[in-house]
Amino acid sequence: MALLKVVVLYGGKSTEHEVSIHSAQTVCRMLAAQKDKYQIYPVFISRQGYWFLQKTCGPQTAQDKPITPVLQPEFHLASSDGSFSLKADVFFPVLHGTNCEDGTMQGFLETLQVAYVGCGVLASAMGMDKEISKLMAREAGAPVLPYRVVSKFKSYDRGDLEKWVLETGLPVFVKPVRLGSSVGVRKVKDLSQLYEAVQFALQFDTDVMIEKGVDHAREIFCAIYGDDTELKVSSCGELRSLAGEFFDYNAKYIVAGGCETKVPADIPATIAQKMQQDSAHIFRALRGSGLARVDFLMDKDGSYYFSEINTLPGMSETSLFPQLFEASGEDYGQILDRLIELARKRYAQKEALALSR
Repeated sequence: MALLKVVVLYGGKSTEHEVSIHSAQTVCRMLAAQKDKYQIYPVFISRQGYWFLQKTCGPQTAQDKPITPVLQPEFHLASSDGSFSLKADVFFPVLHGTNCEDGTMQGFLETLQVAYVGCGVLASAMGMDKEISKLMAREAGAPVLPYRVVSKFKSYDRGDLEKWVLETGLPVFVKPVRLGSSVGVRKVKDLSQLYEAVQFALQFDTDVMIEKGVDHAREIFCAIYGDDTELKVSSCGELRSLAGEFFDYNAKYIVAGGCETKVPADIPATIAQKMQQDSAHIFRALRGSGLARVDFLMDKDGSYYFSEINTLPGMSETSLFPQLFEASGEDYGQILDRLIELARKRYAQKEALALSR
């Protein structure tokens, strides 16, 4: 049986560049361990958007070979000197953030006419946009917190926004609409902090969400993989910040021991079951396929609210996605196998569609 040629993509033009590399190192190592099944091609994408074939997945090195994605019947990747070309069986994007999990890379891979792991263009774009995903979650029956959105290039009434914040109640959280890993997020406990927090978030995105806060909220997560015919939802897990008032970028990636994970989460079984059901409903409402992680905020009285969905969550051994499924008795290597199978299945289904009458 011929080996499946798997291109693992990582890095990218995103504030989550380093997180992506860390995730990809795990994926590459686990897939490469199955020497009788896969041939792995680690492809690093620089912050400038250039592609490089690496011998070993990791940060960029001087030995990396510059390559270019191409639209040819014979191959998908090639080097300019003609020393390398490849027709891949499947692409495995391990990319996070803007220009990576927001539908743009997925659209590019659709243009290359290749199977790829994870959600398609529509689900990726909607999932990355916090406002659109909340609208879809509400339609799917999940509880959502009140919010407002302001834009960088549209004027807004500061007085009206401040009035809404006071009526809604402090604290509020100010966050970029289309970023992950808590980049640009600030907690506003006093009205005097609001405008500065909005300006800070607008450095990272053209649209900013101001959302009613759940003070000292518990952050609960569910992971998902599969498609419409077979969808698996993990046990719920909880992440607690030990380095600040909420689970910000600093607690996630900078401070050693900045957070602790508890899987499964110590919550009532009835609430966990409802969160799992809501996760599946939201994933299906977005027309998701492949994998995702759904995040909730839980109040001290047991009420919970949909926060966001990550259609390309962190995938290192210490990331929530594998931890959540391992607590459910699932083998991470087998999950990666299944994700590749799903990618090829979806591609075959699309290829079978008629292109003309």
